[in-house]
Amino acid sequence: MILPLRLLLVLAGLAGGAGAQASESPLSIERMRARTYPGSALTTRQALAPGPNYQRRVVSYQSDGLRINALLTVPTGTPPKGGWPALVFNHGYIPPEVYRTTERYVPYVDAFARAGFVVLKPDYRGHGTSQGQAVGAAYWTPDYTTDVLNAVSSLKTLPNVNRARVGMWGHSMGGHITLRAMVIDPQIKAGVIWAGVVAPYDMLINDLPRWGAGSPGDPREKLLATLGRPERNPKAYQAISPNAFLKDLKGRPLELHHAAADTHVPYSFSQALARGLKAAGQPHTLYTYQNDNHDLSRNLGAALARSVAFFRKNL
Repeated sequence: MILPLRLLLVLAGLAGGAGAQASESPLSIERMRARTYPGSALTTRQALAPGPNYQRRVVSYQSDGLRINALLTVPTGTPPKGGWPALVFNHGYIPPEVYRTTERYVPYVDAFARAGFVVLKPDYRGHGTSQGQAVGAAYWTPDYTTDVLNAVSSLKTLPNVNRARVGMWGHSMGGHITLRAMVIDPQIKAGVIWAGVVAPYDMLINDLPRWGAGSPGDPREKLLATLGRPERNPKAYQAISPNAFLKDLKGRPLELHHAAADTHVPYSFSQALARGLKAAGQPHTLYTYQNDNHDLSRNLGAALARSVAFFRKNL
C-alpha cells in the first residue's frame, strides 16, 4: 500500500523525526540563541508627567525592523558608580486592541522606579501603536520574546544604565517571556516572575485555559499540527521549552510569586518551575499567597517589596 505523503511525514514525526522539526522551529531555544538581538537607540516619542523621583517618557526601539513602543522611567539625581541598575518589565496578556502604553501596571512600575531602577516596559509588536502584528501568546511563537531581547539591547544604550546590572520582571505571559529570555541571554542577571506561564509544554497544552481558542490562525493549533502532542513527541517539546534548559541559568537567581487560588494561570505552573530549578541546582524562591488572585492584588505591597529587595540584592 502506498501511503500519502502527509501521513508519511506524520508517522516520521511520531517515530522521532519531529525532534528535527523542533530544532528548526523559530521557538527552538538553540535557534533563538543563534539569532542576534541588536535593538537600537531609544527614541523619545512623548514626554510624560514625572514621578516623585523619576522621569517618564514613551520611547521606541527597533525589533525585526519594526518600531516597538515602550514606557521608560529613569531615576532623577546622580546615578551610582557604573550607572543605574535596570529592569525590562514584561507585561502579561492584554488584548492588543485595548492595550495602551501608559495604562495597567502603574503601581508596579512605580515601585521599581521609586527604588532607583531604570524601567523599560515594552509594548510588544501589534500592541498600542507599535508596528507589526500581534501574535496571541508568547508560548506558541517567538515574536514577543524577540521584542523583549531587543529591548534589553536597547536599554543598554542609555548612558546612565549599568550594562552589567540588568534584570527582568514578568507577569503571567510575561513570566514565560522572562524565563525564555533568561535561558537565551546570559547577560540577564536575575528575574522575578509573578503568576507565570512557566510550566513545561505538556502542562501548558493540557492545563492552561484557552482564551480565544479556535480563532483563525490559532498559533497553539499550528504548533500542535507541526509537533503533535507533547506525550507523543517529548523531545520536540524539550527543544522549544525553557524548562529543559534551566541548568544554563548557571546561578542567576529567580524569584517566583503565585496565588494558590489563581484562576487564570494554575499555581501548579510555578510549582513545576520551582521543582525544575531545584533539580537543576539553581537558586530560587517561591512565594505562595493564599486567598489571592492572578494580580496578587490583596498582597500587592508585600509582593512588590519582596521583588524590590530581590533586585537590590541580586543586581
